[in-house]
Parts: sequence; C-alpha cells; structure tokens
Amino acid sequence: MPELLTSAEKEIALTVLPDWTLSEDGNTIARTFTFRSFTRAFGFMTSAAILAEKLNHHPTWTNTYNKVEVLLTTHDAGGLTELDFELARKLDKLCQV
Repeated sequence: MPELLTSAEKEIALTVLPDWTLSEDGNTIARTFTFRSFTRAFGFMTSAAILAEKLNHHPTWTNTYNKVEVLLTTHDAGGLTELDFELARKLDKLCQV
C-alpha cells in the first residue's frame, strides 16, 4: 500500500500543479477542467480513464457539459499519496494535448 505524504511533501508536490487545490483536511486534491464542448470533455474522461486504469488508481469525478471536476485521494491509504500527484500530473499533461 502506498504511504501517506506529509504536509510538507504535499505542498512541494503542489508547486508543479498550480491548478489543483488541497482540501482543508489535507486528504484530497481537486481540479476542474473546462473544455470547449461536451464532446471534448467526454474525450478527456475517456483518455483519463485509460491512464487511471494503467496506474490502478481511479479518480472521483463528475461531468457537467464542458466541465470535468476531478477529486483525487488514495482511499486504501486514507489520504494523499504519490499516486494522487502522479495521476494529477498525467491529467494535466493530457489536458494540454
């Protein structure tokens, strides 16, 4: 099982993820991705699902028209681990493509 990150490690990891926010309790990070259309948002979700499956680490997310809200936490560990930040970085990269 992945190890929980310390508060300092979370803050450092967030420095390269400026669009992500840390929850008040420090157990999740979140971001809202906005696209030009529903089709592009859904395409992002499809590609993101493949990335998440490869990592065996799955986001909590919602989609409303052109917005995809993503919440990351490692449920098994009870908070944030490196897996969450790895997936966040991959989602950010995917959004830039």
